[in-house]
Amino acid sequence: MTEAGTLRGAALLQRGAEDLVAAARGMTGTGPAARCSLGTGFQIASVTKQFTAAAVLLLADRGVLSVHDPVGRWLDGCPAAWGPVTVHHLLSHSAGLVHWPGLPGLDVTRPVATSEKLRVFAAAALLSPPGERYSYSSPGYVLLAHILERATGVPYGAFLAREIFEPLGMAATFNGSPGGRPGLAAGRHGGAAVPSFDLDTVGLGTGSIWSTAGDLARWGRALAGGEIFSQAARRAMFTVHVPVEDDDGLVRTEGYGYGWFIGSAAGGHRIFYHPGDNPGYRSINAWFPDDGLRLVVLSNEDAADLDPIVHDLIRTAFPSTGVR
Repeated sequence: MTEAGTLRGAALLQRGAEDLVAAARGMTGTGPAARCSLGTGFQIASVTKQFTAAAVLLLADRGVLSVHDPVGRWLDGCPAAWGPVTVHHLLSHSAGLVHWPGLPGLDVTRPVATSEKLRVFAAAALLSPPGERYSYSSPGYVLLAHILERATGVPYGAFLAREIFEPLGMAATFNGSPGGRPGLAAGRHGGAAVPSFDLDTVGLGTGSIWSTAGDLARWGRALAGGEIFSQAARRAMFTVHVPVEDDDGLVRTEGYGYGWFIGSAAGGHRIFYHPGDNPGYRSINAWFPDDGLRLVVLSNEDAADLDPIVHDLIRTAFPSTGVR
């Protein structure tokens, strides 16, 4: 891994149960001698969306809700423009909802009451009619977290802990503000501390989970092994529901499923992945389903460019392809 020197955090590349690359570099920012390790916890930012989508699909498996339900079935006070918006549209970023820059009056670092948060979201005009095109929206996943809470009567974090984290043995993974939990990395920008997203209200369901490289690899193994939910739900998660065109020279993105981008890398190997970007943190979690490979990079430096590290890991995984 030639880019290991640029890593500030943890990186893990696994094939099956074998670690091809397991590296940690840099400081956690919590003490003068506290260094990052593979056991350090990071905000995983938008990788959280994988777990929100999985929780919704669990409820769909159980007949509690349907991805075709209108959002208004589960959320009170929806504006008329949201009438056609369904759970599917939120999951696939095709509802037409804005992303954070479209909500300039919302302070993402301070707690916000649910009613006020939904009022702010509803006041923003849709960017396009629901179902027309892809438009990435973290607020859409916040709505999914509230739908989950309404459908189950259980707080979002408690539901994920009971139904996903604990059954999979993801002991270092949790949702929301960390309180005094040890072993976590503090977010940085250019080495300086930065205010965190509020993880209990504003970032709920869209960027509110903390995890480790090992726990995220365990999550990938669970998906590969058919754990957690039905095969039909897994197919729905990894089907392109809306096209997304992007090509960085090594990874070509084709579209978005439910909580995952879908594409190919290194000469045609299928890849499912999601990046994350919270104040102070960068992340990516990827799975190559046909090759038994999982790739995780977590950093507590939001100015870090993860692309060279990710590309280097992909080249390590597929040395015979000749990709550069």
